[in-house]
Amino acid sequence: MDASAALLLGETFHVGIRVPDIHAAMADLGKGHGVTWCQLQHRQQQIWTPSTGHIETELWFTYSAEGPVHLELLQGQPGTVWDTSVPGIHHTGVWVDNVAATTQRLIDEGWTLVGAQTSPDQGFGAYSYVQSPSGLIVEPVWSAVKPMFATWWAGGNLG
Repeated sequence: MDASAALLLGETFHVGIRVPDIHAAMADLGKGHGVTWCQLQHRQQQIWTPSTGHIETELWFTYSAEGPVHLELLQGQPGTVWDTSVPGIHHTGVWVDNVAATTQRLIDEGWTLVGAQTSPDQGFGAYSYVQSPSGLIVEPVWSAVKPMFATWWAGGNLG
């Protein structure tokens, strides 16, 4: 694959892993991978999915401070895109300049929309989750938020 083909999908910057106990995962995966963790986030996260529409759900998450490809740990609620009843690698995250265009292009190529920050009518928001026909979920993330993540990875607060 040439470099221009790789850029069509985006720059991979994280691997999302669903875990049933985020504190235990931080301990064992941190030690096993030799990484430290950013400030743990606990939020009422908003997401739109084709099956539920817009919902707000409890989500715990963190990233490894070390990169360039960061580990993201997610502890979500049953029945959501972050459901931890099936733990393990969930998705890869890629920086893109235009989430809506990237998401729509993937859908047009036969991928399935799993969820997004906002509905397709609202342009998907700053991230979406799209699944390839072979099963891989990719999360296009708006590259304009890179500075916010860089601050978090360096020990600061996540906006």
